[in-house]
Order: sequence, then structure tokens, then C-alpha cells
Amino acid sequence: MTKEEFINECNQIEKLIRTEYRYSQDHMAEVLGISKKTLVEIEKGRRTLGWSGSVVLCTLFDDSQVLAGTFGGIPSDMIQALAFEGRPRVYPKTMGGNVWWREIEAKGKFKIQQNIISQHYRILDNENCRRMSSFSLEEVQLHLNMLQEE
Repeated sequence: MTKEEFINECNQIEKLIRTEYRYSQDHMAEVLGISKKTLVEIEKGRRTLGWSGSVVLCTLFDDSQVLAGTFGGIPSDMIQALAFEGRPRVYPKTMGGNVWWREIEAKGKFKIQQNIISQHYRILDNENCRRMSSFSLEEVQLHLNMLQEE
């Protein structure tokens, strides 16, 4: 998934999230920090939330069932993978991927998992601390090999 694809998904599901929370357009626009006119334009497909607006939507409504079904759990992990694509990142401990993840490969004290919905990858160490996220399996495997050499 690219940032553009992520933004397009957010544009498509914004109204569903608004409905899920039973918010009026006025209330949703206020929560997102945009005008009602802009929100209406987004819902009609004439404008876009953009990267920042999409991140705000996913952050403020991270417990949304619509978001979970669209992105495979809380989307913050995927947002970070997109935001830090190709850049190093320090990650906090995870719950180990019991629900939204499948194991792709294990080497020593590390494992590669793939999100079953968004299809992005991550490396976890033996304490379930994330070491990297990316949409490129090749990039993740290269990083795993580097971790093995440390």
C-alpha cells in the first residue's frame, strides 16, 4: 500500500466512520479540524483528506470497527510503516501479533510477520518489540539479515 492508496481508503471510509459514531457532518468536521463544506466535498469525492487528515481520522477513531476491518486492526502501525518507509525507526513493544498477523519467517530471535488485511510486514524480536515495518518483503528480509549479523 502506498500513501496515496491509504489516503484514498480513508476518503472512502470517512462517512462510514462518521455513521458508526453517529456524528453529524458538523460534529465530524469539528472533530477533524476541517470545515463542514470541506467534509461534504470529501464525502462527495470532490476533495481529499490528504495525508494529515487521514492520519488524524485514523488516530482519533483508532477503535473504529470500520478502520479495523479496512486496515487489519489499529492502523497506527501501518501509518508508521508508510511514514517511515525506507528510514530507521525505534518501535515500542507489541502484543506479538496474535490476531491480525501471520508469521512469514523466523530466524534466530527474530520473526517476520505480515498483516492479514493491509499486507504490510514487520520484524519482531523475541520480546515482541517491533524492529521495522515496511510494505516491501525484500526490504524487511534484508533488514532481518542485518539484525542477524549484529
